[in-house]
Amino acid sequence: MHPLRVALYSHDTVGLGHTRRNLTIAAALSRRDADLLMITGNPEATRLPLPRRTDVITMPTIGKDAAGDYRSRVLSLSYPDMINVRRALLSSVLGEFRPDLLIVDKVPRGAGGELEPALRQVARDGGRAVLGLREVLDDPASTAAQWRADRTTQAIDEFYAAVWVYGDPRVYDPRTEYRLPGSVADKLEFTGYLSRGRTSGLTGGRGSVGQLDPARPYVACLVGGGQDGDALALAFAEAAFPQDHLGVVVCGPYLAAERRARLRQLAGRRSDLVLLDVVPGADAVIDRAAAVVSMAGYNTVCEILATATPALLVPRTRPRAEQLIRAERFAGRGLVDLLPPDRLSPGRLADWLASAVAGSAQATLRSSTSVRLDGLARIPHLADALLGVTEDAA
Repeated sequence: MHPLRVALYSHDTVGLGHTRRNLTIAAALSRRDADLLMITGNPEATRLPLPRRTDVITMPTIGKDAAGDYRSRVLSLSYPDMINVRRALLSSVLGEFRPDLLIVDKVPRGAGGELEPALRQVARDGGRAVLGLREVLDDPASTAAQWRADRTTQAIDEFYAAVWVYGDPRVYDPRTEYRLPGSVADKLEFTGYLSRGRTSGLTGGRGSVGQLDPARPYVACLVGGGQDGDALALAFAEAAFPQDHLGVVVCGPYLAAERRARLRQLAGRRSDLVLLDVVPGADAVIDRAAAVVSMAGYNTVCEILATATPALLVPRTRPRAEQLIRAERFAGRGLVDLLPPDRLSPGRLADWLASAVAGSAQATLRSSTSVRLDGLARIPHLADALLGVTEDAA
């Protein structure tokens, strides 16, 4: 018998969210006797710390243009030709790797349907497929329209043995929010949030937090991959920080060059502002910070909830309402604070930072919260149950 083989696919058109989520799942599964293969449309994945016995294959990249249409990010191929290249790569790799378990993030057919032939091959080879979904996709009307356009229900019925929702229904329940059909709801398993233990199994994950003086307290600003966080980063960089505290901005790899240059100008004018560019190490930055201002992407919120650090979420509201919905639900539980993006200003950030550093009830609430934050501990057991693996064999 060969070790368990697990493949994790993410289409990745914008940002690192899908890749980072699959990476944390791979780390959780790496504690089994398993070979793990990540397949991603994100070349930046090769810069991230990997679990043991995990390899990465990156596909030719696609993205969205200003009109919202998909296109090749680098090559001059048309979008249909690019999908054909990626489809052939996926079919070849998964056909040879023959995973026992294929975990697909968010897009059940893959971008442009590129994953369908490989899904059929995995099933013929006796493997099982799981669709992984963040808890909030978008507002209900937009989600329903997207599911109809993508024929998501049909894909789940045809290809997937289970749907793992990386959340807690007490916070957000897609079965009722999206009125999911019975055939889909019957396959749902709520893992809990992928929050606690995110760096377990990874190496080199503290990134450039080591550049910071351990004796100097700081407040931090995180903008995810940076592709749409420039307004928050600039407002933070212009805010007054609490006395004797540094301000640290984690820019992300996709922050526009002109915005990055503006941040450098601001940092050059003040001795209490530090810019960090690298992606690895966000967990450590949050954990050591006196307070954090952040967007409300899934991975960053999970990282925040795993700490006692007071947090203010400034969610994006376009092109999806996902971040706003998530921020509202957690703010309603007192686990974070919320600032709508149309109220964002350096003065409001400065006021919140001063208050948060002086004292916050969030840490107490998080330590006693009933929200499930142990999804990474549960996923190996869900995988074992799906594959019929006994605890002794695992």
